[in-house]
Amino acid sequence: MARISDSTVRRLSHYYRVLEEVQAEGRRMISSRRLAEREGITSAQVRKDLSYFGSFGRRGLGYNVAHLREEIRAILGLDRRWRVALVGAGHVGSALLAYRGFAAQGFDVVAVYDRDPARIGQKLSGVAIQDVASLPAAAGQGFDIGVIATPVRAAQEVADALVTAGVRGILNFAPRKIFVPAQVTLRNVDMTVELETLSFALHQTRRRRGGRGEGRDRGSASRTRGQ
Repeated sequence: MARISDSTVRRLSHYYRVLEEVQAEGRRMISSRRLAEREGITSAQVRKDLSYFGSFGRRGLGYNVAHLREEIRAILGLDRRWRVALVGAGHVGSALLAYRGFAAQGFDVVAVYDRDPARIGQKLSGVAIQDVASLPAAAGQGFDIGVIATPVRAAQEVADALVTAGVRGILNFAPRKIFVPAQVTLRNVDMTVELETLSFALHQTRRRRGGRGEGRDRGSASRTRGQ
């Protein structure tokens, strides 16, 4: 199989959500055009994305919604349970643990770690908070995924501990770049960067609008002086 791009995988996740919605509406079939319209892309892109993994539809009929949803679920690895270790029991970590959608998609937070003595031993959404110092010794617990929700200064140290504990994938919410071995998959979710990117876009839009207005004002002033 050819290497699948991250953008293709993200679109598969979006298709999966659309199919959930369509199935809840009671519809049996969906065309690539309708699926594309829901995502704001072309039907050719939908067919190309799905063709990497097989043939799921029938010409003239489209896709069986329930069948395609199950196929994409398997492609995304959501047909099994994933053991997740969460590091950081502060505001972000607590919010992540409280979100029930993770368990519904197969992600079970089975361990929570923190370094604050006041938190260690307490329960967060039914999971006892452990001392992060014990994390490197937890290799036998079979964690698949580690989630970092710590302050910036602790992120790399925590990533190293998660790798030692045997995780194969890390989701990093700390707003800094971290480094992991090649065999570990890393995904960063930096909300600060996303807001800064949005701020830049809004600022540039405002500047362009202002520039056009200023240009019109200068032109009007020149004409007035010429008269």
